[in-house]
Amino acid sequence: MSVTLPARALLLDMDGTLVNSEAAVERCWRRWAAEHGIDGDEAMRVVHGRQGHLSMAILLPERPVEQNLADNRRMLAEEAADLDGVVEVPGAAAFLAALERLPHALVTSADETLATARMTAAGLRLPELRVTAESVGAGKPDPEGFLKGAAGLGVDPADCVVFEDSEAGIMAGRAAGMRVVGVGPRAAAFGPTVQVDTLEQVRVVPAAEGGLLLEIG
Repeated sequence: MSVTLPARALLLDMDGTLVNSEAAVERCWRRWAAEHGIDGDEAMRVVHGRQGHLSMAILLPERPVEQNLADNRRMLAEEAADLDGVVEVPGAAAFLAALERLPHALVTSADETLATARMTAAGLRLPELRVTAESVGAGKPDPEGFLKGAAGLGVDPADCVVFEDSEAGIMAGRAAGMRVVGVGPRAAAFGPTVQVDTLEQVRVVPAAEGGLLLEIG
């Protein structure tokens, strides 16, 4: 079944949506979990889509915030240096090429350094507008990042479509009043507007007055 969604702008998550960084994320977070006596599978159920210190706060609720922030800074540096196996999600390069002259932004829980490292490793173009961890006071599932992305593009939130793979990201997009395309099999469980296995199932068609149509299916 095919679906057509009209939009004026697209807001794109990175990890799991444009970039397959699963192996690197697993290596870094399972190592951190082992250091703190946490089951690795339990950690992996929490970490996708969130800023690291927010994941740590869920996994170690009694731990001081300052320790989580310090660990998060170290983790971000480790992740930016661990790029083995980081590749594009199938169809991501062509998808970004189709958006080159259309309003879009990257909205990621990674910081600018990690976003640049992973997008470059995957051979993907970085969108001009990027809302990264440094840009927000509250990370996903809070909608702040997506609302900032819409504001930066000068587009009403209701006219934006979010591309996301994680529960936290899909919750953030919906809380921002946006439609959400869930990318990958994990996304289907979290109530996106529509779900695709890869970006190869998405076609971008320019529309009148600077808008676009997403042909999905």
